[in-house]
Amino acid sequence: MARDATELLKKVRKIEIRTKALSHQIFAGEYHSAFKGRGMAFSEVREYQYGDDVRNMDWNVTARMRSPYVKVFEEEREMTVVLLVDVSRSGLFGTQTRTKRELLAEIAAVLSFSAILNNDKVGALFFSDHVEKFIPPKKGRSHLLHIIREMLELQPSSDGTDIGAALQFLTGAIKKKCTAFLLSDMLDVDAAGKPRYEDALKVAAGRHDLSVIKVFDPRERSLAPVGLVNVKDSETGRSAWVNTSSAATRRAYSQWFSGLARSEEQLFNRYKVDHVDISTDSDYVKGLMALFAKR
Repeated sequence: MARDATELLKKVRKIEIRTKALSHQIFAGEYHSAFKGRGMAFSEVREYQYGDDVRNMDWNVTARMRSPYVKVFEEEREMTVVLLVDVSRSGLFGTQTRTKRELLAEIAAVLSFSAILNNDKVGALFFSDHVEKFIPPKKGRSHLLHIIREMLELQPSSDGTDIGAALQFLTGAIKKKCTAFLLSDMLDVDAAGKPRYEDALKVAAGRHDLSVIKVFDPRERSLAPVGLVNVKDSETGRSAWVNTSSAATRRAYSQWFSGLARSEEQLFNRYKVDHVDISTDSDYVKGLMALFAKR
């Protein structure tokens, strides 16, 4: 038990050293310019005055009072950042130098340190096919290290994925507008290959500043011609024999995966959700910089 604790502390320390350095050297400025000051918190409703922006008219109050009223906003001086981290079993897959879950943990740590450097609160929501654990947003290094320990140590009680449940929990738990990062492989689709989380995404994106960071392994995008292979779904346990030597089979699989990517792209564009795809064999620094640049 003591050995396990020592090993965990070593892992926490290792990820802290690497991600803290990246946050200081690379991301602090980009994170600040991309997210800081974007949030405008609702303050009050008052009667319209000459020069007020008509786009801020509160039409419900105006109709009720029979006189023009506008919404007043004030800039939020500090942000609340919430990380929605997918810990489902599919994250254990990885054919390169790391698994998808290991990549997610490091990206989440970098974002956390960047937020702390900007004096923002950080919280984390770990989910499988339900919310496994929620750590409410707070400030400080000790709180941040608590989040990192959970990323490395948490053993989910379920194997599946339900992104919609995680987004619904976020909407219910965080009432004021926050900056939320959804970190997942996004493998949560129905039998037709369509994302199952559209309704929850629509609501969450309307209330919060939501960005999606999708991770994937290169081997997931295409099948290698290695003969007859027994393929098992790590989340459902279902398995099937696949003849990867068949060009038609490989083509059908590639088309299926491309269809998933198109559906996601259309969905994110529909609700104006910034997003980026990051591979387990790529430099995630470039991916995060690309996400920040979109803003």
